[in-house]
Amino acid sequence: MPPQLTSTRPAPTLSLVNGVRRLFMERRMRIFAVTLAAAFLNAWAASPSFAQADQRRLVSAATLTLSNFLNDGDMTWLNRNLGRARAVVIAPHITKAGFIFGGSGGRAVVFARDAKTGKWVGPAFYTLVTASVGFQAGISISEMVTLVMTDKGLNSLLSDSFKMGGDASVAAGPIGAGAQSNLVADFISFSRSHGIYGGLNLDGTVASTSDEWNRLYYGKPVHAHDILIRNSVRNKQSTELQNLLAIGRRKP
Repeated sequence: MPPQLTSTRPAPTLSLVNGVRRLFMERRMRIFAVTLAAAFLNAWAASPSFAQADQRRLVSAATLTLSNFLNDGDMTWLNRNLGRARAVVIAPHITKAGFIFGGSGGRAVVFARDAKTGKWVGPAFYTLVTASVGFQAGISISEMVTLVMTDKGLNSLLSDSFKMGGDASVAAGPIGAGAQSNLVADFISFSRSHGIYGGLNLDGTVASTSDEWNRLYYGKPVHAHDILIRNSVRNKQSTELQNLLAIGRRKP
């Protein structure tokens, strides 16, 4: 009987196996995130005339969302700190869906507070997409208001795309009447679904500027910096939301 050959190759270690699995999972998550982003953006795709209506509808919905949050007795911290914020991100409809692999996404408007005058300028339009893994099932819709508390957070918004929790820190805002907190983060987020606050984790959310929506809303190509810093374009349709931000900023 011929001698049996034995392999001299060492057996893969547990750490190596886990590393390969982790790389495989990260690759699947990246693919899923790209697919998820495409799905959410396709859901909002429209002809130019219809898209203009969508943009106005989003601004109106954001106005209602902010009004609801500011008039809620549990939003003490939000009311007290809106005047300190460098910018605010408002997403009236964030859809969360999945089974095992899941994610959330939606459109948002962003206003920045002029450092010299204190006035709110905007809006600039953004897309928000988050991919996640773990036990999850079903579909839910949330609304979100996020305060941008630092220059670092504002500068992140001026880039084409960035990841919350990676490029800039994000934390859930304190809820409750008389809520006190020494919370320190670039982004402090408040969300609710079906009237219940919390439940939406923005850590890992990719925020991207929507140049096409900005162009359609203002009638010419503009970037986030033109809207939020230079204040070179305006649309009167957003006046109600700007006034609401100004009123909220003056609250004690």
